[in-house]
Amino acid sequence: MQPPKAADDASDAEPRPDKARQEPDTDAESSSGHLTGSTLATSEEALAERVSGDEPLLPARVHRPSDLLRLLIGVLLVVVLFSVAAFAHGTTTGLEQDINKGTGQAPDLLIKLAGLVSSIAVLLVPVAFAIERLIKRDGLRIADGVLAAVLAHGVTLATDLWVAKSASGTVQDALTQPTPGDAVTDPVHGYLAPVIAYMTAVGMARRPRWRVVLWVVLLLDAFAMLVGGYTTPFSIVLTVLIGWSVAYGTLYAVGSPNVRPTGQHLMAGLRHVGFRPVTAMRAEDAPDSGDQSDRGRRYLVSLEDGPPLDVTVVDREQQAQGFFYRVWRRLTLRGITQRRSIQSLRQALEQEALLAYAAIAAGANAPKLIATSELGPDAVMLVYEHIGGRSLDALEDAEITDELVRGAWHQVKALQSRRIAHRRLTGDAILVDRFGKVFVTDLRGGEIAAGDLVLRMDVAQLLTTTGLRVGPERAVAAALAVLGPDAVADSLPLLQPIALSRSTRAHLRRLARERSQREREAVLDASDAAKRARAGEGEAPEELSKDGDGGRKADRKSLRTEKQAEKRAMDDALEEAREEDLLTQIRREVLLIRPQAPVEPIRLERIKPRTLFSFIAGAIAAYFLISQVTQADFGAVVEQAEWGWVAAAVGFSALSYVAAAMSLLGFVPERVSFAKTVLAQVAGSFVKIVAPAAVGGVALNTRFLQRSGVRPGLAVASVGASQLFGLGCHILLLGAFGYLTGTEKTPSSLTPSRTVIAGLLTVAVLVLVVTAIPFLRKFVVTRVRSLFAGVVPRMLDVVQRPQKLLTGIGGMLLLTGVFVMCLDASVRAFSGPDTPHLSYASIAVVFLAGNALGSAAPTPGGMGAVEGALTLGLIAVGLPKEVAAPAVLLFRLLTLWLPVLPGWLCFNHLTRKGEL
Repeated sequence: MQPPKAADDASDAEPRPDKARQEPDTDAESSSGHLTGSTLATSEEALAERVSGDEPLLPARVHRPSDLLRLLIGVLLVVVLFSVAAFAHGTTTGLEQDINKGTGQAPDLLIKLAGLVSSIAVLLVPVAFAIERLIKRDGLRIADGVLAAVLAHGVTLATDLWVAKSASGTVQDALTQPTPGDAVTDPVHGYLAPVIAYMTAVGMARRPRWRVVLWVVLLLDAFAMLVGGYTTPFSIVLTVLIGWSVAYGTLYAVGSPNVRPTGQHLMAGLRHVGFRPVTAMRAEDAPDSGDQSDRGRRYLVSLEDGPPLDVTVVDREQQAQGFFYRVWRRLTLRGITQRRSIQSLRQALEQEALLAYAAIAAGANAPKLIATSELGPDAVMLVYEHIGGRSLDALEDAEITDELVRGAWHQVKALQSRRIAHRRLTGDAILVDRFGKVFVTDLRGGEIAAGDLVLRMDVAQLLTTTGLRVGPERAVAAALAVLGPDAVADSLPLLQPIALSRSTRAHLRRLARERSQREREAVLDASDAAKRARAGEGEAPEELSKDGDGGRKADRKSLRTEKQAEKRAMDDALEEAREEDLLTQIRREVLLIRPQAPVEPIRLERIKPRTLFSFIAGAIAAYFLISQVTQADFGAVVEQAEWGWVAAAVGFSALSYVAAAMSLLGFVPERVSFAKTVLAQVAGSFVKIVAPAAVGGVALNTRFLQRSGVRPGLAVASVGASQLFGLGCHILLLGAFGYLTGTEKTPSSLTPSRTVIAGLLTVAVLVLVVTAIPFLRKFVVTRVRSLFAGVVPRMLDVVQRPQKLLTGIGGMLLLTGVFVMCLDASVRAFSGPDTPHLSYASIAVVFLAGNALGSAAPTPGGMGAVEGALTLGLIAVGLPKEVAAPAVLLFRLLTLWLPVLPGWLCFNHLTRKGEL
C-alpha cells in the first residue's frame, strides 16, 4: 500500500486545546509495506488513515461505555438494596443490632474525635483536590465534579421524599433511625452523596494518595454516624451507591475529558528519552479480536539520524478493553490464567519490558526494546527497533513455506527452553521480515517461569494457527521436525477450543459452519437428483394406477421403493460430504507418529456457564419453593391424606413408561423390542438425575436405538422426529387446554384466557424480533435447516405407515394424559372437603407449563424449576398452598425420585446385555 506521507514536526510544543491542525495530503512510499494512512483525529473509527506528528486534535470529550456500564451496575445494586430492605426485614434488623452492639463498646473520646475529623475532612478534601487540579489546568474535571454533586443532591432529596411518603415500613426501618421528638434520620445523607459523586467524577480514585485519603474520610464519617445513631448500615451503602451512580451517569452524559495522547505527545515523549523524531505513522492494526484488544496503538517513527523505530502506546482506556472477558476466563479456567484481570499502566509496562528482554536472552527472534517512558498519567510508550515485514496473517498461502513454519517453531522452542509462554501465538503475532526471518511479537500477554500446562497450550495454539494456513499435515510435520514427537504428543490433551485464542476459536467456528453448509448442500443435491430421476420414470406408475387395486398396490410399492432409494442416496451423500474438523485432523496426524499418545482432553473449565446458570436458577426456585413449603402444616395434611388416590397416582406414574415407549417406537420404522424399550424408558429415570431433562433422555434413546440395530443417522433422526412431533403436540395441547380453562367459571385469581392471549402475543413478538435481526434470523434458519435435513425424511417414512404413526401419536397423548392424571390424583390425595375442585383442563395447563419449563431448565430432571412452576401454577388456579405444596412433592416423588432405583437397575441390566 502507499500511505500518505507524514508531515514534518513543526514545533516541539504540545498542541493547545484551542488550536486545530490541517491534515497534509501528499503521498509517499512506505518503507515497511504494512502501513496505511490514518489521522488520529478520527480516533478508532478509521485505523486505515494516516497519523503524523502534526495531526488534528482528538475529540475533547468521549462517551465511554465503561461509564454507562458502571451506571447500570450502580442502579442494579440500588434495586437489590431496596429489595433486601423490603423482603428481608429480619436480616436488616439483626445486622443493625450486631453493628450497634459492636460499636457501642467504642470509647467516647474516639467517637467524638472521629466525628470532628471526618466532618472537617469531608469538606476540605474535595476543595484541596480542586485546587490541585486547577493549578495543573484541569478545570474541566472540576466542572464535571460540581455538576455531578448538584445532580446527586437532587437525587438525594427525591429519594428522601420517596422513602418518607411512599416506601413500605420495612424500607423505612432499614434506612432510618428514630430520633428524639418522634422524628427520624434522613435515609440518604444530604452532604455525603454529593461529595462521593464529586470525588468519583473528578477521578480521585485513580490517584493513589488521594484514594487513600478518600477512603479514610469515608470510613471515619461512616463510623461516627453509625456509633452516634444518626444512620443505618443500609443508609450508608445507599448513599455511596447513589453518589457513585450519579457520577458515572454524569460522565457518560456529558462525556469524559479525552486524555489519550496525541501525535504531538508521542513526539514530545520520544524527545524526552533522547530521540529526534521527524514523522510518526500509525501502523495498520489487525481486525479487532477480543484477545488482542488491549495491545495498544503502534507507530512507525522516522528519526533525523538512524533507522526508524516501532513505538507502542498503551493508555488506560485501551488497557481496560477485554476486562470482563479476562475476568470470566480467570474464574472459569483451572490454573492457566496467571495474569491479573487488570493491571496498572506501570505493571503492564514492566511486564512487557521483562518479556522482551527475556525472549531475546532465550535466543528467540523478538523485537529489541530500547526505551520506555510515560506519556502523562494515563499512557505509556515502549520503543522497539524497527523490524519491518509482514505478519503470518498478511502472507499469501503460496508464500508460507515449510522452512518458514519451521522457523516459527524454532522461536517457540527457544522460548520454552527458558520456560517462557507466549499465550498469543496467532498469525498476527508471527512476523516475517523481507529476508524470510521469523520473529515473535506481541509478548505483552506472556508469562515468565510458566508451568507445563501453559507451555503445552502454546504448542497446541501454534499447531492450530499453522494448520489453518498450511493444513494439518505440514503443520504437524514442521512441529515434529523442531520439537520432536514427545513434545507435540503431550499437547494433544490441550488441543481443544477453550484452550485457544478467541480469534482462533472464531475461525474454527466459521469453518464448522462452512462444513455444515457443504453437507446440507450435498444432501439437498442428492434429494433433488433422486426426485428428478423419479420424475423421469413417473409414466409407469401413472399407467399402473389405472388398473384397479393391483395397479394401486404396485404404485404404492413402487413409490415406497423410490422413497427408500432417495433416502439411501441422501445418507450416502451425507457420508461422502462429511469432513473432519481441523483439530481432529491434527490429532490423527500426531497419532500416526505416536499411537500411544494421550488424546483425552484435559478439563480446563472450573465452572461452565450452564453450571452457573443452573446454580442461580436452582437457588431462586428453591427459595420460592421453601417459602411455600414452610408455611404448610404437613402433619395435618398427611394425616388427612387419602391413600387410595396415592395408589392411583403410583399406577399412573408406572403407566407413563409404557406411553413413553409407544411415543418413541411410533417413529422408528425398524423392528425394535417393545419390552426392552420400556426398560430403556425406566432407565431414563436414572439418567435424568445426572443430566438435564432435555438432554439425558435424548442421548439414552439414541444409544438404545443404535444398539438395537438402527443405523446411527436414522436413530438420531427417529429421536429427533419424536421430539419435534412431541413439541408440536405439547404446544397444541397447551393452547387447547388454556382455551378451555379460559371458558370455565372457576373462582381464580388467574385469568387463563388473558394468559393464553398474552402467551400468543409474546410468541408473535419473539418471532418478529427473530425475523427482524439478521444474526438471529440466520441462526434460527441454520438450525431449522439442519433439523429438517434429517428429521423430515424420517417423518415421511413414518407417515407412510399409519400403524406406526398412530402408535406414536397415541403414545404422546397417553403420556400427557397419565401425567395429568397422576398430578390430579396427587392433588386429590391431599384435598379436603373444603378444597376447591380443579378441572382437568386447569391441571393440564399447569402440568404442560411446568413440564416445558423443566425441559428448558439445565438442571438435572428440571429440579427446582418444575417444583416451583407446578406449585405456583396450582396456587394460581385456586388451590390452597397447604394442598399444592404436598401434592407437587408427591407428584415429583413418584415421577422423579422413586423411579431412580428401578432406573439404575434397568440401566445396569441393559448395559450388561449390550443394549446401551
